[in-house]
Amino acid sequence: MSHVARVRRFFSALVAALALSSCAAADPCPTGAACIPIIDAHSQADHKVDLDGIVPLMDRAGIARVILSSRGRLNFRDLAAFARRHPARITASVRTKGRVYDENSDKYYRRLDAQLAMPAFGAMAELLIYHAAKKNRGAPEVNLTLESPQVTAAVKAATQRRWPVVLHFEFASYPDDKTKLMRDLEAFVRSQRLHPVALIHMGQLPAAAVARLLAAHPNLYFLMSHANPVAVAKSNQPWVNMFADGRLAPDWRALVLREPARFVLAFDNVWAEHWGAFYLDQVAAWRRAFADLPPEVTHMIAHRNAERLWRLPPAKLFR
Repeated sequence: MSHVARVRRFFSALVAALALSSCAAADPCPTGAACIPIIDAHSQADHKVDLDGIVPLMDRAGIARVILSSRGRLNFRDLAAFARRHPARITASVRTKGRVYDENSDKYYRRLDAQLAMPAFGAMAELLIYHAAKKNRGAPEVNLTLESPQVTAAVKAATQRRWPVVLHFEFASYPDDKTKLMRDLEAFVRSQRLHPVALIHMGQLPAAAVARLLAAHPNLYFLMSHANPVAVAKSNQPWVNMFADGRLAPDWRALVLREPARFVLAFDNVWAEHWGAFYLDQVAAWRRAFADLPPEVTHMIAHRNAERLWRLPPAKLFR
C-alpha cells in the first residue's frame, strides 16, 4: 500500500471514529428507561469511601448528580473540595447527623454554621427524628422531637436557603405511640406549608398511609431510598419494598402515576460497601421498573423533581 493510500485510510478511519463518538455523546441511547439520567437526591460518604471512585461509579450507573453529605470521619471541608472539583456531578449537603447532633452539643452548631458559610453546600442532609438502633453497624437509637433545638436550627437554615427539609422517620420501627408521631409530623408539615418537606426512606410507611399524606399535604414529598428489593434483601430493617416481580407493586404504581411530582429517587448510600455493585444493582432495579412507567413519569421521578426542589441544572446522562 502506498504512503498516500495509508494516509487516506488513516483519515477515513479517524473521521468515522469521530462521527461515532459525536453520535454517542449526543445521543448515547435514543430510547428507553436505560437512557434516562438519574439524580440521587440523598447519599452519604465517610472516611472509608474513596471519593475519587464515586464519579466513575456514577458514570457506570448513569447517575447524573448525587446530593452528598459527609459522615463518620470524613471532614465536611474535604466534601466541599470534592464538590468544587465536580460541580456538574456533586452537590454538597450540610451534615447534621452524628453524636454531636444526638447530644445537642455546641460542636454541632459550630459545624452547622461552618458548613452554611461555604458556597459549595447546596442542600441540607436528613434530620434524624426517629432512627432505630442498627446494632450490627454500631448506630445508636435517635429519638428526638421536631421541636428539638438541633432540629429547629437546621430547619431554619434550610428554609432560609429554600432547601427542602428532609426528615428521617422510621414509623415501622417506632416503639411508642405511632399515632402521636404521625400527628406531630403532620403538624410540622402544615407549619411549613409554603416550603417542601420530604420523608426519606418513604417514612417506612405503606402505600395507603403515603396516599393519605399526599392528599392532605401538598408540600410533602417522599424520597424512595431503600425502597427496592436489592436494598431490602441486604438489610434486617423494615424498609418499604415498592416492588413486586421486578416492577412497582400495583398499589405503589397507581399512587406514583397519580402523584408523579411527589416522589424523588434517592439511594442513601451510607457505608463504603454501598459505593459499588450494591449501587449499580439498585439503579438497575429502578431502571427495569421505570420501563413499565410512562416516560414523563419516569423523568419526573428520576431527575426532574429533584431539579425543581433543589433548583439544580437539568441532568445529563453521563456514560
